[in-house]
Amino acid sequence: MAKYNHSFENYNQEKMARAVGRDLGISTKQSIEICSTIRNKGITAAKRILEKAIELKEPIEYKRFRNGIGHKRGHMASGAFPVKASTAILKVINNAEANAQEKGLNSELLKIVHVCAHKASTPMHGGRQRRSVFKRSHVEIVLAEVSKKKKLSEKKVEEAKPATPKVEEAKPETPKEEQK
Repeated sequence: MAKYNHSFENYNQEKMARAVGRDLGISTKQSIEICSTIRNKGITAAKRILEKAIELKEPIEYKRFRNGIGHKRGHMASGAFPVKASTAILKVINNAEANAQEKGLNSELLKIVHVCAHKASTPMHGGRQRRSVFKRSHVEIVLAEVSKKKKLSEKKVEEAKPATPKVEEAKPETPKEEQK
């Protein structure tokens, strides 16, 4: 098998994990829309989005390839339920999470730093009258461990606030001696 050239350049082997799904039998347009939806999300949120799309509960919003796609209920113009593509991308996310756990990264703090879909080869399916072309895509996912935002306790919040200036009491003025 040929070497895969990753499209993510700033890969840190100690703090990141990646997985690639090659020649997946899914539509490239659907996979691009799914990737744009889950980009920069936490891994649990991305899994939840894909599982809801697989269960036909919440559609994936289509922003780029929306010709002929109908409106869906909710806060979106057009969307669809790409079940097959969501299932394939969910498997790639699970593989990337397993790779991260193998490296010793905390799976609760993982965030999808990079996700992209590329068009793969389009093999022909032979037939007597009419041949058909298969749809295939490559999907690449990079996860990174992001530290939690520490919440300040109430005591630290009070210390962080600027102190109110104290009002000095007026001192009684002493009569100035006449200068010679």
